[in-house]
Amino acid sequence: MTRAALRIGTRASALALWQARHIRALIGALPGAPAIELVPITTSGDLQTQVPLWTVQGRAFFTKELDRALLEDRIDLAVHSLKDLPTELELGLALAAVLEREDPRDALVSQDGRTLTALSAGARVGTSSLRRRAFIARLRPDIHLHELRGNVPTRLERLEHGDYDAIVLAAAGLKRLGLESRITERLGPADFPPAVSQGAIGVCAREGDAATACWLEPLDHAATRLATAAERSLLRRIEGGCQVPLGALARLEAGSIHMRAVVCTLEGTRSLSAEGSAPADAGAARDLGERLAEELLAQGAAQLIAAQRAAQEAPEP
Repeated sequence: MTRAALRIGTRASALALWQARHIRALIGALPGAPAIELVPITTSGDLQTQVPLWTVQGRAFFTKELDRALLEDRIDLAVHSLKDLPTELELGLALAAVLEREDPRDALVSQDGRTLTALSAGARVGTSSLRRRAFIARLRPDIHLHELRGNVPTRLERLEHGDYDAIVLAAAGLKRLGLESRITERLGPADFPPAVSQGAIGVCAREGDAATACWLEPLDHAATRLATAAERSLLRRIEGGCQVPLGALARLEAGSIHMRAVVCTLEGTRSLSAEGSAPADAGAARDLGERLAEELLAQGAAQLIAAQRAAQEAPEP
């Protein structure tokens, strides 16, 4: 099937552009591929750099402008870090492809090569993630946590300038940008569960747009789609979004999906966990996510989340 230039919508950060160019290269390698145009789009998340996003009401900070461009036919597909994509898509849009997942773990980058356990008491650690703050506090309550926004190169520059003793980033982003050598330590999922869908790239298109879908179908990675479907189903039921310290990781092993999920208080003083397995098919993956979410809710996750939200929404004294 041929068409005019395929328009790929993307944020303009270094990592987002890498992901969009990666999609362009994969599609461009297919027989009869169309011309491809990248369309950079600024999102509200890109503009709100002075405050932590977990203190701001709303969601879809890095996706809603791309959604609007898709629905208005200004682009044909939108490339996202799947962890940024809301679990409920805008009406008329579809998750057309999920690429093979890169390393889902978080990575510590420190000034002097010290691991998380070896950092000095009172060390300054930078992160923009509520989840990362909670799990750092759980492991190292003696560490001082500081807000850190900006793209990956900007965050690394601030570390180099001495603003922090260490920072935490996604291992996948560092690897994709050729910065893997900067990683001091990959944080194991058992103690430091990653964000839902971390390490995966998702591509959205308009529902019913067969001319675009035919180029995205070959990019879809079945195992990654199943694993992230389970994680996203969990998140949808928990209704955590980026404002709640929730980590989860699903893996395919011997024809089954196994997933573990953890909800933690921001102070790291209390955590709830659930894990289970299911057959490796789409319906079972969604059911697994919902089942583990129900287990967490039965343990008191709803009350923990409500208390966390109340603390975030409380006015400054």
